[in-house]
Amino acid sequence: MDEKEAKKEAFRKYLESSGVLDALTKVLVALYEQNDKPFSAIEFVQQKLGGPTVSEYEKLQAEMSDLQIKYNELLATHQETCRQIQALALVMPFISLLVSLEGVKPRNLSSQKNS
Repeated sequence: MDEKEAKKEAFRKYLESSGVLDALTKVLVALYEQNDKPFSAIEFVQQKLGGPTVSEYEKLQAEMSDLQIKYNELLATHQETCRQIQALALVMPFISLLVSLEGVKPRNLSSQKNS
């Protein structure tokens, strides 16, 4: 047996041992036994093998597109929030300083008035 034939035989054994040949045979027999042949044989095979129908696939594609848009919106919101947090982190020491200075003045003034 030459190399090409050996590869073909190895592949056939692989398909057989993994159950692919059996699954395809069952689907093709089911298609053969259909009294009213389906309009799309490939859709029939896909459906029998557990894949989505064309309409299900299109629905999933639309849903994925909607989810991608929502993801992009959420990502943009997240990035803007991160920028705002970074900006606040830069000014927070100054705000804390102002608050503490403002807090000192009234105490000093009130303690002077009470004296």
